[in-house]
Amino acid sequence: MAKASVADRLVALLPGKPGAGLFNPWTQSGVLDLEPDAVAKRMTRLRRHFDVRPRLVLIGEAAGYQGCRYSGIPFTSERLLCAGSIPRMPREERFTSRPLPFSEPSATIIWRTLAELGLAESTVLWNALPLHPFPDGRELGNRTPLGGELDIGLPCLEFLSQQFSGIPLIAVGLQAEKAMRLLGVEPAVTVRHPANGGATKFATAMKAFAQRAGVGA
Repeated sequence: MAKASVADRLVALLPGKPGAGLFNPWTQSGVLDLEPDAVAKRMTRLRRHFDVRPRLVLIGEAAGYQGCRYSGIPFTSERLLCAGSIPRMPREERFTSRPLPFSEPSATIIWRTLAELGLAESTVLWNALPLHPFPDGRELGNRTPLGGELDIGLPCLEFLSQQFSGIPLIAVGLQAEKAMRLLGVEPAVTVRHPANGGATKFATAMKAFAQRAGVGA
């Protein structure tokens, strides 16, 4: 039997049907999915994303409706995939029924910064809460993870810290840092989340870390 990929092992650690207010992109269908095999395609993208020996691992807060909910890759939007801008991903046609492709500001900022640092090809992305948390009755919305919801993602973070031992794990935002510390995992650095005006601070902190750690261009 073939060895399960990193992506398959991560998804196996998550609830397939997580309950009210949470959505699993790799086991559940979204209301705007254009293709009947959208769930399988999200899983394929995640496998491709982790098909690399990374130099950095970035951990965000939670999956968002404009990004991972429909793309299957953390911090990655439909628009970026349709543009062929993501490493190891073929250029895609539309995969949601939305009039325009989903575009997530944080995704654009993160991938642009990684490309500028020469790290886009050698970085993998994940979330402290890999599921998409959404407000009551609004699947196309985001909310901050509730009290115990970060616990759902702890087995995945533990697996990643072991799978990529010795590789810097960067917390993107305080929620990611909190989750890592719950496991006793020390982030290599905590950087500002690029959302809500944090783009410049995120890029500056990433550049400073790359220079200190001697990674990137």
